[in-house]
Amino acid sequence: MRDDGRAQGAPLRRDVGVTGRIRIIGGSLRNSRLDVPDLPGLRPTPERVRETLFNWLLPVIAGVQALDLCAGTGALGIEALSRGAGAVRFVERDARAATALRDNLARLKAEGTVTVADAAAFLEGTPTPFGLVFLDPPFAADLWTPLAQRLEQGGWLAPQAWIYVESPRDRVPALPSSWALHREGRAGEVRHALYRRCTELPLS
Repeated sequence: MRDDGRAQGAPLRRDVGVTGRIRIIGGSLRNSRLDVPDLPGLRPTPERVRETLFNWLLPVIAGVQALDLCAGTGALGIEALSRGAGAVRFVERDARAATALRDNLARLKAEGTVTVADAAAFLEGTPTPFGLVFLDPPFAADLWTPLAQRLEQGGWLAPQAWIYVESPRDRVPALPSSWALHREGRAGEVRHALYRRCTELPLS
């Protein structure tokens, strides 16, 4: 995810370097490395948290249509592709981060669609229902509740969609009442939680 306040669509800086690499931890791309661009506020989901999350998602990940909102490095969405997700849509407002994400996808020969857009503006568009959404907005921007409401009310979620929410350790965001907490944990300064959307069908 990103949090530098840069206007959407600003030109890609030619001097943006690579600050490090993160590892895909499971699936067909296991041990592949993702370049992390040297951009302020970029905070990839820690490896330990991703491992826990995808253990939770193991029974449902195959073939799922996923949305990686506020994608940043795209580590969550690429991990999902590695583990058998049917397709992943990446949404990232920073053109520089989006370029690095496209480069990583191309290098890994991983199929994914990258859209350069502000998350809230993207959710004002024509919806496609997703079975899995990664909601990891910039912590400083306090966007969990408004983005969750747009996901819920805008037709972006399948009836029993899974939603992953990452927030500060001591922060439990206000989320739609139809999102039932499935699992949660804490690692360092991060709270990670998996919700299931419950509409007409009971949770299994």
